[in-house]
Amino acid sequence: MFTLDVLAIPKDDPIAFTFFTGYMAMMAASVFFFFERGSVEGKWKLSLLVSGLITGIAAVHYFYMRDYYMATGENPTALRYIDWTLTVPLMCVEFYLLTKAAGAKMSLLWKLIIASVWMLVAGYIGEAFNPEGGSASHSVIWGVISTLGYIYILYTAWFGEVAQLANGAGETVKRGIRTLAWFVLVGWAIYPIGYMCMEGGWLNSAFGWGSENVDLFYNIADAINKIGFGLVIYYIATTETSKAA
Repeated sequence: MFTLDVLAIPKDDPIAFTFFTGYMAMMAASVFFFFERGSVEGKWKLSLLVSGLITGIAAVHYFYMRDYYMATGENPTALRYIDWTLTVPLMCVEFYLLTKAAGAKMSLLWKLIIASVWMLVAGYIGEAFNPEGGSASHSVIWGVISTLGYIYILYTAWFGEVAQLANGAGETVKRGIRTLAWFVLVGWAIYPIGYMCMEGGWLNSAFGWGSENVDLFYNIADAINKIGFGLVIYYIATTETSKAA
């Protein structure tokens, strides 16, 4: 007799709920961005492709992270950082693509990619290699090192090369880049909150927030930031396409 094993989601487990919701939302967003590439002007197609790749890669990882969490009840740290190492640099690529017409150089692209990888590698060392029981000094040192990469991206988006190039890229692109900069400032700030919930982290030590808060913060941040980034790109692409029609 044929049977179908269904992975049950406990109704009182918000983390399992956000894993599944995040997976479905980002998969749907990926399909949307891929299909909408055909409705925008040629120069915007690559930006929408990258948006679809960001949410698509995240959806695949969330599929496996959901199963890992349901089977073990633990934070899927390695899978999560593999996801971020692929998707966060792609989010930085969007800044380059949006300002390329205004004179952005390949050097800007590589600086943003290096800063994002720096941020993630340091964060992974701080989170995955923290001694058993949690070392506050280990958490703080690698958290600070990781933050240096974040500050560079934040500065570049708000005041540095990206912000300056945006002024010559047209009003729609300028507004869009400012919105993306807000995502970096506010949306990405959720990740340090999750980082500080691990053993040895400040929020863990001060308030007792544990791994359950880490996953919840990360899941919500991923959905907001990755889908939100793509929707801003979509707005820019469709607005500029309608102007050119």
